Amino acid sequence: MKYDPDIHRRRSIRLKGYDYSQAGAYFVTICTQNRECLFGNIVDGEMTLNDVGWIVSDAWQWLERQYNHVELDEWVAMPNHFHGIIAIVDQSRRGGSRTAPTMTRKSIGRLIGAFKTVSTKRVNKMRGTPGAKLWQRNYY
Repeated sequence: MKYDPDIHRRRSIRLKGYDYSQAGAYFVTICTQNRECLFGNIVDGEMTLNDVGWIVSDAWQWLERQYNHVELDEWVAMPNHFHGIIAIVDQSRRGGSRTAPTMTRKSIGRLIGAFKTVSTKRVNKMRGTPGAKLWQRNYY
């Protein structure tokens, strides 16, 4: 069998040439590692978060507190995935400055990466599982 260097490459669902740091609203879905149900349960048609779900929800809200160019709209943690609408805005639209003026706007990919890092570290600290994966690779 001949070696195929592309065998483990995934086809990108991103638009070629599109600047994902430009202002706009983005709907994202992020799945847990192995689609494991970690964030709570659906009870009588309502999502009931457990401790891990609350940590993940707080980490999502951290993005808006951390980055001046981020505004969050609707979002929901489900048992094994997370949906959210995140807007990258012109910094002039927001009052005050929470970040250094030289800081460049993070792209949606970098913002999702920051969310995954912060939430994973917090969950692993709470569970005593350093280095454990919380999220699957990438996002939709």
